[in-house]
Amino acid sequence: MKKLIIEVRVNEYAMRDGNPHVPWTAEELGRDAAAIREAGASIIHFHARGADGSPAHATADYAAAISAIRRASDLIVHPTLGQITVAGQDERIRHIVELSRDPALKPEIAAIDTGSANIDRFDAATRTFQTSNKVYINSHETLMLFCKRFAEIGVRPVISAWNGPFLRSGRALMDMGLIPEPAYALLVHCEGGLLGGHPATSSGLASFLSHMPHDERIEWTVCAKFGNLFPVAMQAIAEGGHVAIGIGDYDYPELGRPTNADLVREIVRMARLVGREIATPAEAREILRL
Repeated sequence: MKKLIIEVRVNEYAMRDGNPHVPWTAEELGRDAAAIREAGASIIHFHARGADGSPAHATADYAAAISAIRRASDLIVHPTLGQITVAGQDERIRHIVELSRDPALKPEIAAIDTGSANIDRFDAATRTFQTSNKVYINSHETLMLFCKRFAEIGVRPVISAWNGPFLRSGRALMDMGLIPEPAYALLVHCEGGLLGGHPATSSGLASFLSHMPHDERIEWTVCAKFGNLFPVAMQAIAEGGHVAIGIGDYDYPELGRPTNADLVREIVRMARLVGREIATPAEAREILRL
């Protein structure tokens, strides 16, 4: 069985009221990078954040974070496009384009969400939505633009899929030659009242895999927004997939609010229970042909 790629979603837009270990600043991201690399991670996914945890979208903010990460580790660097916090096609990828001009700062991969979704969170206790108008829009025009621009600058697009139709659109982009093989597909499970994707259950993962192309090379990984990934992670490990976990997605109070490195160590332990070895960053680059 192929080696397991562990990606760590270190911060997203998480605050620290649920878990005090969420890294925000470039210095903190560098420390986390060193710790998760030692624990067994090969990819770091991060959002640039201010010292107070606020989103920070300037290219300089991403540059500072990447510099700190690369001083501390050899991890594959995977910055965000900002989801709904950045408006406009060109603005959403401006930092990726500008960073790519400097080999020391150029990201290796960047995710594009290959569909649109409602991303309001539903509070089951009160039977109300926390918000009611958040729509994450990704037209095929936008997706094709991103893929073409990433090809020009040498950044590999990642298929970020929230449900089966997202995967079908990702397959279309592959058929068009806009996403090279082997594709890297992130299967985004949704919990905590986020209704736009499949739940983090075995049936949720099965729904994704029922839409997975079988005649093209795809390496797939799993994450869970606002929910515990471990049940799905074990299934993914056993079925030859990969794992993308982090306290940016969920606080993990079940584990006493761990660090990102703690989560990586748990995934490594689970993988070895079923005989899977862990990919180093260099081996992950080889698997994904970066």
